[in-house]
Amino acid sequence: MTPVRPAGIPPRRISCGARSTAGPPAGAVAQLHTVSGPVTAAPMVWAAAVDISGPAASVSAATALPAMRPRLGTVCERSYGPTRLCLKMLIEGTVESCDNVLRAAYETGTRLYVGHNMRHMGVVRLMRDIIARGDIGEPKAVWVRHFVGYGGDYYFKDWHADRTRTTGLLLQKAAHDIDVLHWLAGGYTRRVNALGDLLVYGGLPRREADTPRPDNWLREFDWPPTARKDLHHIVDVEDVSVMNMQLDNGVVAAYQQCHFTPDYWRNCTVIGTEGRLENFGDSPGDEVKVWNTGPSGYRAGADITYRVPEANGSHGGGDSRIMEEFCRFVRAGGVTDTSPVAARMSVAAGVLATRSLREGGAPYDVPALDLELIAYFERGQVR
Repeated sequence: MTPVRPAGIPPRRISCGARSTAGPPAGAVAQLHTVSGPVTAAPMVWAAAVDISGPAASVSAATALPAMRPRLGTVCERSYGPTRLCLKMLIEGTVESCDNVLRAAYETGTRLYVGHNMRHMGVVRLMRDIIARGDIGEPKAVWVRHFVGYGGDYYFKDWHADRTRTTGLLLQKAAHDIDVLHWLAGGYTRRVNALGDLLVYGGLPRREADTPRPDNWLREFDWPPTARKDLHHIVDVEDVSVMNMQLDNGVVAAYQQCHFTPDYWRNCTVIGTEGRLENFGDSPGDEVKVWNTGPSGYRAGADITYRVPEANGSHGGGDSRIMEEFCRFVRAGGVTDTSPVAARMSVAAGVLATRSLREGGAPYDVPALDLELIAYFERGQVR
């Protein structure tokens, strides 16, 4: 099959090692946009960079599964992600589809890498280090508030606004954040419920079907949010939601998402048995504060204040770091900070939270993943 790249999307290459004049095996790239050169000296060991620019929920498994069957490794831009396959996220509308991707990687021996780049963001790694040192004791509660100030432009002027193509923004937008919440808390969601609604963008002016986004899209931003126009012709995903989780280690957690705030950042509070931490900003130079003495009333000054390390590149340096980890994984394999199992668990939580909020907040239990698959991925995808 000839590689497919949507019109107007330029190819983007990554380099993880020496190149060869030989291409990948004929028919090995199914619906993949970009293919890099070989990443080791061994013949026929290729890595592909996959940029899924269309509706991820409708193409991720359809892209990943054919790519694994010929044993071609790939890098995808959503967690749907010899012999190497990297998917940014496993964005699927069903938990079963995610499990099929993991099962195919296990059965074919394809190395599967999921690009959850927030695990490489400085603020996330700083908070995880604080927890690992025991500065706040054992985590028992995690609260994440996600202020999506540009949400009206990022998610309501194209296909993201159509639930048939994304499921909802507790999946499409929140999968990374749920993964970070799980990572900081040291467990996975076991039971979930959610509430949400379309409170602002449902009644704003929309474009006709098959008309392009305005020329100033993502260059000019209207304020207040009610002044926005030229929205996608279908808008039926929620613009505000609240998700509650009980994790398998007993931690109680909450995630809140709003797409019409004046600011754009994530605020995370982790409360342990001996203190709490909270980040103020999520970029290099921002702060994570720790209170671990007390009790007391309100204290603006923390017991310890950490500064998020300086970093270059997008997502607080996370994008360049994750590519470094991916290239190392392609060459040598082994355990990585990102995890296909963790990706599946964050997607499962997001899918079921979306179902819950559309059914009046009914709670749902997250189905367990096959223990054989968990063990395989936890030992570095070695049989």
